[in-house]
Amino acid sequence: MLNSIIYSIKQAFIQGGRNRAMSLASIFSITAMLLILSVFFILMVNMNVAVESAKQDYETIQIYLLDETTQEETEKILDAIAAMPEVDDIYYLSKDDALAQWKADWGDSAYLLDSLPANPLPNALVVSVGELADADAVVEQAQQYSGVEDIMYYRETVEKLVKVTNSLQIAAIVIMVFLVVVSIVVVSNTIKLTVMARSHEISIMKYVGATNWFIRGPFLVEGIIIGLISAAISVVLSAFIYSRVIAVVGQDIFLMMGIPMVPVSFLVFNLVFIFVALGVSIGACGSIISMRRFLDT
Repeated sequence: MLNSIIYSIKQAFIQGGRNRAMSLASIFSITAMLLILSVFFILMVNMNVAVESAKQDYETIQIYLLDETTQEETEKILDAIAAMPEVDDIYYLSKDDALAQWKADWGDSAYLLDSLPANPLPNALVVSVGELADADAVVEQAQQYSGVEDIMYYRETVEKLVKVTNSLQIAAIVIMVFLVVVSIVVVSNTIKLTVMARSHEISIMKYVGATNWFIRGPFLVEGIIIGLISAAISVVLSAFIYSRVIAVVGQDIFLMMGIPMVPVSFLVFNLVFIFVALGVSIGACGSIISMRRFLDT
């Protein structure tokens, strides 16, 4: 068993060296497919994070008050809204506390806010609702008070983000299926060239009693090696490109927009498993398909 595995690995490298051009074409094809997948994966993960963040903001309604709204009027609005069955929690957030919270969210970039000539944030009531659908009733009630300047919640934003995310997921699946098929065909043709070149040798091996899996082994290993090399290249390139995008655009920009970015470490950790599984599967499938004409299955 061990000798058979060693033989398959040796032959796989020999065959790959003999057909370097086609092997490189296969690696390029799978790598390109995986890189396109990584683009969709990065978009999906970051958009899902943005959607979840927006949903949390949607569940928390911010009722901004006019500067001239008195404490008595504020308490009246707070008590009226707190009495609504849709409201889970409500509290008063002063403009000073809001600015302090804003600085805490910005972390190391909080110094950028020190240049503000004055606190631009309004006093607010922060309302938490149990269900997303309950927000409309709270907003309708809050709009009746003259002391309210504006109301911030993100229903339309969330709905648009969900639609865009779903559309991208469908598009990604369609594109990926197409690219996987193309990659399998390319790998299959690469292995097929090697099989045709060794057809006489394969016939002799079958004649002397070699099993199909013994003959198939080197070609299967060759396809898996092609897939593993492609996966490794794709992970490195994806991590490098994503880290450069963050470095160029700047994490501070995303903090200002209130959109958290998925860290590179999380991306690499997940892409390794996904790309290795896809690369090995594509390589193995291409090898198996290429052998069907020459071996009984």
